[in-house]
Amino acid sequence: MDLVAVDIGGTHARFAVASVTGGGTIALGEPITLKTSDHVSLQTAWEDFAPRAGRTVPKAAAIALAGPVSGETVRLTNNSWTIHPGRLAEQLGLDRVLVLNDFAAVAHAAANVPDDQFQHLAGPDTPLPATGTISVIGPGTGLGVAHFHRFAGGYHVQATEGGHVDFAAVDAIDDAILQRLRKRHRRVSVERVVSGPGIVDIHATLAVLEKRDVAELDDKTIWERGMSGEDSLCAAAVERFCLSLGSVAGDYALAHGAGGVVVAGGLGYRIREVLRSSGFAERFRFKGRYEQMMAGLPVKLITHPQPGLFGAAAAFAKEHAS
Repeated sequence: MDLVAVDIGGTHARFAVASVTGGGTIALGEPITLKTSDHVSLQTAWEDFAPRAGRTVPKAAAIALAGPVSGETVRLTNNSWTIHPGRLAEQLGLDRVLVLNDFAAVAHAAANVPDDQFQHLAGPDTPLPATGTISVIGPGTGLGVAHFHRFAGGYHVQATEGGHVDFAAVDAIDDAILQRLRKRHRRVSVERVVSGPGIVDIHATLAVLEKRDVAELDDKTIWERGMSGEDSLCAAAVERFCLSLGSVAGDYALAHGAGGVVVAGGLGYRIREVLRSSGFAERFRFKGRYEQMMAGLPVKLITHPQPGLFGAAAAFAKEHAS
């Protein structure tokens, strides 16, 4: 069975032709990545993708969207496109379409990739549990959150909008970040801090605390300078980001009753080595009376290069196998 796997986020729309064997093995073709800002709709992006596919485009698709997938209309969280799932088959010339949340797709990927496609981040260096709940989180343009529950003979994915829960400050620097963001936003959600663009407010807050006269930089510059170590304030902002990511990862594990956690997303992959040497693990465990329990949870980073596309194809295969 061949299909088109699509992963639409706040910044990019990714497409790949996927093949699913009778045994459930999934093979992805070369991904084609388009900027969402270059297209006014999914339909025009599809029309751009189709001639680049290098083959006849299959008549089936699994489309992962960065937003809550419910009702007749889907408005993407960090993207101006509006999707009407019931009209996609007609608009795109398809026979079968599966529409799902983008982080539900990532959770499907985490449930299906082999153990060698995970990198250890924190907790015991053991495989993810074979049964029970696994939290899946990923910082990018926003913050994606989902979880899946494994049971004998299968698993179930639950999409969430967990990136929009309130940001909880842990120390005085968090308090200062929160105070800065409250001046601009009616409420401060977790993804205002724990996302790629969130590094801008972290960096600016640290500059104020040190009474530095530092021009505000864009997020790309802060990440580059911080990751390379060429700028000490940018490096401190990256470390602070890792602390906050550790805190929220632990919060989601508690809320989900998880036996393990998977960190995903392009940003998570890019900062994987920094995460391992940062205070991420300490903040993940820092849950008061539950610190010992948190220390016993394996935390992994998924290293598959396209978990959204792989997971969309896995979700399609799972639905059509049942």
